[in-house]
Amino acid sequence: MEQYLWLVPVGFVIGAYGTLIGAGGGFVLVPLLLLFYPEESSQTITSISLAVVFFNALSGSIAYARARRIDYYSGMLLALATVPGAVLGALTTAYIPRRLFDLLIGFLMLGGAAFLFWRPGGEALPGRKRRPGEFERRVVEADGTAHIFSYNRRLGVGLSLLVGYVSSLLGIGGGFIHVPALVGLLNFPVHIATATSHFVLAVMALAGTVTHIATGAFQHGLGIRRTIMLSVGVVVGAQLGARLSSRIRGDWIIRSLALALALVGARLLWAAL
Repeated sequence: MEQYLWLVPVGFVIGAYGTLIGAGGGFVLVPLLLLFYPEESSQTITSISLAVVFFNALSGSIAYARARRIDYYSGMLLALATVPGAVLGALTTAYIPRRLFDLLIGFLMLGGAAFLFWRPGGEALPGRKRRPGEFERRVVEADGTAHIFSYNRRLGVGLSLLVGYVSSLLGIGGGFIHVPALVGLLNFPVHIATATSHFVLAVMALAGTVTHIATGAFQHGLGIRRTIMLSVGVVVGAQLGARLSSRIRGDWIIRSLALALALVGARLLWAAL
């Protein structure tokens, strides 16, 4: 067990950063695992990552709940939509060859970074009128800050179903897709989007992890030990990330996410090509 202790500080950094930007850290963890363990199958990598994402998202959600930033109604609606996709994605992972898996992750990272740099997003538009068919929400934070916004529930459910499949298939958590989608397409304020995304991630990652356990992806002891060490780190790091999020502007959170995606994606493609 001692040879895996170095994974604890790695998990701490991933937990803090993943919670800060509402992405769960899987988009960083999967490329790192691919680089650290080139001999492991894509199924083993995704099973470890999804389990760690679950503990990260659960810890971050508890911290965000204290700050009253989670839109629970929207979170439950979107979380339930991710479950079918998460189960299907976990079942599909075993059929993807390792090199193709690396390339998919790399290109997805760069594509996400390009989207965010082009449209970094910001706070929900206060002057934007509620459109026909949209659902209005009001969230009041613990410090009294009120957020009023509206969004299309059908679009949100459709996006969440897709996010659930892709994120479980690749083990990346999906927050780096969900957060910009909530902000750019559904008009969520950035800080409400990051908190609610974390809540959704906890449910989605749990569904994917249970599926991986049922299919035997965790049958090897090494995978369990790595998961434990990383999870210890992310649980503590997530608390720090949630605290830092209130001190950083929303547009910098999105730009920070874009930069991380670009760097990790480029490094992974360099190793795979």
